[in-house]
Amino acid sequence: MKQPGFPPGWDEKRVHGVLAHYEQQTEEEAVAEDEAVFDKHVLTVMEVPNDLVPAIRELIARHHSNDK
Repeated sequence: MKQPGFPPGWDEKRVHGVLAHYEQQTEEEAVAEDEAVFDKHVLTVMEVPNDLVPAIRELIARHHSNDK
């Protein structure tokens, strides 16, 4: 079976570097890194019932059309 290749810009050295970074992180560092991602954005991630998704998409579309 053929081994999958690396994505563009990646090589074995880079993969090992990323693995080492996450394997050496403390739990506190990992949580801080995860939370920092959300601090940089003006978006919210939330769970909603599936039957509300069409209405939410409509509200988002209306919001974006008002921004133009």
